[in-house]
Amino acid sequence: MEISVIVIKLHFQKRQKNTLRHDEDCEYEYQSKKLMQESGVTVQRFYVADNSPDALQAAKRLNAKEIVLKAQILAGGRGKGVFNSGLKGGVHLTKDPSVVGELASKMLGYSLTTKQTPKEGVKVKTVMVAEALDITRETYFAILMDRACNGPVMVGSPQGGMDIEEVADKSPELIFKEVIDIFEGVRDDQALRMAANLGFKGPLERQAADQIKRLYDLFLKVDATQVEVNPLGETPEGQVVCFDAKINFDDNAEFRQKAVFAMDDMSESDPTETEAAKWDLKYIGLDGNIACFVNGAGLAMATCDIIDLHGGKPANFLDLGGGVKEKQVYEAFKLLTADPKVEAILVNIFGGIVNCAIIANGITKACRELELKVPLVVRLEGTNVQEAKRILSESGLPIVAANDLDDAAKKAVAAITRK
Repeated sequence: MEISVIVIKLHFQKRQKNTLRHDEDCEYEYQSKKLMQESGVTVQRFYVADNSPDALQAAKRLNAKEIVLKAQILAGGRGKGVFNSGLKGGVHLTKDPSVVGELASKMLGYSLTTKQTPKEGVKVKTVMVAEALDITRETYFAILMDRACNGPVMVGSPQGGMDIEEVADKSPELIFKEVIDIFEGVRDDQALRMAANLGFKGPLERQAADQIKRLYDLFLKVDATQVEVNPLGETPEGQVVCFDAKINFDDNAEFRQKAVFAMDDMSESDPTETEAAKWDLKYIGLDGNIACFVNGAGLAMATCDIIDLHGGKPANFLDLGGGVKEKQVYEAFKLLTADPKVEAILVNIFGGIVNCAIIANGITKACRELELKVPLVVRLEGTNVQEAKRILSESGLPIVAANDLDDAAKKAVAAITRK
């Protein structure tokens, strides 16, 4: 089977991205490949270029039977995308290196539109020029943290290249697990047993076992919570190669993984999400008109759901988090009021580690300084809630108090309806 696309995804497991954002390319392939190469994991040879002459030279240096040229943007579906230069496809396969420069010239500096990009597309700044390889057999392999096992677990299946959940559902006997002792690491017998269960035979079994151990080294080195390879394939030439990988990182380890997290390029992200992240706010834009300002992802999703239940449409998903300060509340209101779609704001706070009085002071400050023009419905419960309610009631501001979440949603929807 010929593989014309090398898909290696780098996923930053940041709390602000774990909820409503689609789980597709969150970093550039070449960056993932570089991390793997540094740990001795076998991937296709590749170069990166930001101009067409360099892309042409890269293709010649590869001296490969077949070359894949791939636009580097933070979105999936690139193979079926279209450039505003007229070129169709963000992924091109060729046996003639001389055409790579011309193809790159129609990619670089132009916008590529796919099913996962905005309508105007995303401008391509770099391309990856890589060796294209054939796959004779695909397997699935992953290392992930498992609470039930109090540590990392290897999971593998000889059925690779497809949805592993589907394999687990239809053929559970083809799913193999090995619990890893966090102090001992992956033992040789475990790696060899997993390689055999994946169907590697002869010299390929030892080679696959070596790749498994190297992947675990990478898992530890970058503070990953998951390294998933699908497929871990074998080639006609007798190589075990990582063709497609997804890596999730523990954001609590960012302080010691500066180089890894510095790769998280925000230039293609939504500007509001980027601004929110500066204030440690988790923001996801939606297409409704009632802004949701909540603490906690679960409560935020429940708030969105109950707004919809009462006939309204949430305009966003904004999670304030735990250690909140008045400044964050103020900046959150700036983000919400800057959205022209927002016709009402619903604040839903359940104070545990969050002090409701801090929220109330932030709300009154924001209302006054930003001269809030849209209806504001506030529901507060928990720590210091009586003081918070006093602050809001004595502010003289037209804030609509709500008794519970259901009441808050009804009043927010009603405020929109009355307008």
